[in-house]
Amino acid sequence: MPQRPKDDTKAEVPTSELGEARAQTDFAFTEITNKPTLKKPFPAPNSKRPPKAKSHPSSDESASPFADMSVAGQAIGENGNAVETKISSGATTQTKPPKPHYHGHRQRLRSRFMEGGQDALPDYELLELVLFAAFRQGDTKPIAKELLAKFKSFAGVINAPPERLLEVKGIGDAAISHLKIIQAAALRVTKTEITDKPLLTSWSQVLDYIRAAQAYENAEVFRILFLDKKNRLIADEVQGRGTVDHTPVYIREVVKRALDLSATAMILVHNHPSGDPTPSQTDIDMTKMIMSAGKPLGVVIHDHVIVGREGHFSMRSQGLL
Repeated sequence: MPQRPKDDTKAEVPTSELGEARAQTDFAFTEITNKPTLKKPFPAPNSKRPPKAKSHPSSDESASPFADMSVAGQAIGENGNAVETKISSGATTQTKPPKPHYHGHRQRLRSRFMEGGQDALPDYELLELVLFAAFRQGDTKPIAKELLAKFKSFAGVINAPPERLLEVKGIGDAAISHLKIIQAAALRVTKTEITDKPLLTSWSQVLDYIRAAQAYENAEVFRILFLDKKNRLIADEVQGRGTVDHTPVYIREVVKRALDLSATAMILVHNHPSGDPTPSQTDIDMTKMIMSAGKPLGVVIHDHVIVGREGHFSMRSQGLL
């Protein structure tokens, strides 16, 4: 095994070997510098570049994320509704759907009502206002018009039985509750108008209350308004409910109740579900029997009023008492 020289003097390389290595290096450098380059030269200042050719990938090829593209679809807008979207060259825009025809209708209707009162609105629009509380969004006009077509009038709608109201498409418990609140409010207002007042001098208010109370009942209801010596209302009581064309009346019980309340006069009321308030002969005979029973006891009959959808009939004003 050869030994490393002990001194730090580098070993000399023969001159012939150095010349051969240098010659090989010069040849390799020449080969590299003489090859044509694939890199394009930089364009000169202010020179225009040729337009870039667009590639159109086939339908089965996936487009590059950097390629020009246009994609349509749907997204959820700020209001929760679906809106069309279009992505073009990396930018996303939203195209909102057209607003429904009833957009802003509720506010316009409220403004008309507040400015012009109830006379500014026809029945179907007034009914729409009532339904707004039950239907927080959407168009209530078709429902309002269907209700009026079925029950003929605003009063007919609010006085209709719940089971009949449910026959109208879209009507549920919430809508029925709001309609019945309107009915109760109207009845409360009309009754307040005849409280603590002589009824014979407030006859129009008495008729308003009677019609509101039972003109739209589906069965006959017999009601009595008991009055004191000043003809003020003591009590308002329903004495009996019957069928569509008859209700039982017990004359003895009528007079006895008047004495219990210390009433000196009565106004008899009943309704005809058929709508026609014209009295039957039975109605007239029954009224005269109550008059005969109460007269010896100091109880008089001021009137017997029959109400229906078509109006009212007063036996006193028609000369039957």
